[in-house]
Amino acid sequence: MKSEKNARWIAGLTVCIAVLVSPVLAANESGTQSGARKPNIVLVLMDNFGWGEVGVYGGGVMRGAPTPNIDGIAAQGMRLTNFNVEAECTPSRSALLTGRYGIRTRQRENSPPRGVWYGITKWEITLAELLEKQGYVSGIFGKWHLGDTQGRFPTDQGFDEWIGLPRSSDRAFWPDSNSFQPDAHPDIRFAHVMSGRKGEEPKELEVFDRAKRTVMDREITDNTLDFIERQAAAAQPFFAFVTYTQTHEPVDPHPDFYGSTGHGSFADVLAQTDTYIGELLSKLDTLGLVEDTIFIFTSDNGREGVPRSFGFTGPWRGGMFSPYEGSLRVPFIIRWPGKIPARRVSNEMVHQLDVFPTIAQFVGADTPTDRVLDGVDQSDFLMGKTDSSARESLVIYIGNTLFGAKWRDWKILLKEMDSDTYAVKDIAYPSIYNLIVDPKEEVPELNYLNDTWVDFPLYQVIEDHEASLADDPQLPVGD
Repeated sequence: MKSEKNARWIAGLTVCIAVLVSPVLAANESGTQSGARKPNIVLVLMDNFGWGEVGVYGGGVMRGAPTPNIDGIAAQGMRLTNFNVEAECTPSRSALLTGRYGIRTRQRENSPPRGVWYGITKWEITLAELLEKQGYVSGIFGKWHLGDTQGRFPTDQGFDEWIGLPRSSDRAFWPDSNSFQPDAHPDIRFAHVMSGRKGEEPKELEVFDRAKRTVMDREITDNTLDFIERQAAAAQPFFAFVTYTQTHEPVDPHPDFYGSTGHGSFADVLAQTDTYIGELLSKLDTLGLVEDTIFIFTSDNGREGVPRSFGFTGPWRGGMFSPYEGSLRVPFIIRWPGKIPARRVSNEMVHQLDVFPTIAQFVGADTPTDRVLDGVDQSDFLMGKTDSSARESLVIYIGNTLFGAKWRDWKILLKEMDSDTYAVKDIAYPSIYNLIVDPKEEVPELNYLNDTWVDFPLYQVIEDHEASLADDPQLPVGD
């Protein structure tokens, strides 16, 4: 009798355990689900940071400074070698936060002129707005570059708090220029570091000059650390968008790092960046948030787009503002212990557009259905459920101009560009490159003469994209 009671008790206990554990297992399989703890998100976005800068991409000591902290993220997570972005700062940041090509909003030719609405429109749904509906608190610390007028600031687009720059880092040159003429145009004025909270008008703080430039990324790090601590204390899921201002020109290291490597200012900034990333990682560890946090390290574009600039693109040709791989490919490293397998490296094609729907899947959010979404959900790929990306193609824009497309290992360019002057070259017949055989895009006919069939899938990518522009609803008036 006693044994029968014990057996019934054990059986009942087993059922209870199964009931309790099954939701956890389900959450592990799909990322998260209703009722489960939603992961925090720390997304570090560098500025004009080349593919080959950090150690795990062939840089690090080869660039004058080891990067152990950034390399460590790759050791604990996944590194992509074929992660693609838009070729310019604003459309790139727009694509990352909305899952839509920049041409659909800021750059569309039949939309209002750039001077009227600089950045993304109010109608766009950002990642911060998507996460807000899931109970997240979102903060952006650093460069915005997606709107500098009322209604276009980060706190108008879903972020709860912001401190940083509304525009580009190159404006740090202005206050130190002895020829600066503020009365030359009504919109020309010194740039300021700004701060704001949702529901309040952002305030101008200090003038953003070269001296402020040197300490900007230090302050971005400190503000992020404070934000993480506050949200951890409140047991609130958070999205920290850490948008460093380096390595955009001017490359000015913090005084603590100036001369630290002995290899020049760029190497000093590389060492500085790795140190700051290490501080963010250490804070998550100290607060016990490592397992509950998705940590991403990436960049908006490849290296700086002027020939005199520093920056290393690895095996790829060109820099930002160009249609070449040195512009389009940047580092992408993601860590989520227990969900994303460690030490994975893949050359499968992924685009920054995919971050939006992928994070939506991770947190159990629905993506918008009233507009064309260019990003695809890569959650299964990143979590190791498949070795194949959910994407095999993308289109390439420079400004409002469609330059070409990529499909698998192939690339078509409708126009070429001079690497030194960035002058656009119209060509009689499109260039077609095999990026495995010719990674520097030097010989368009190499392999192509034996593989003319690739015309069909490449042109199909372009045709499908152009059809999607026609299907996309127009932006509401005033938005």
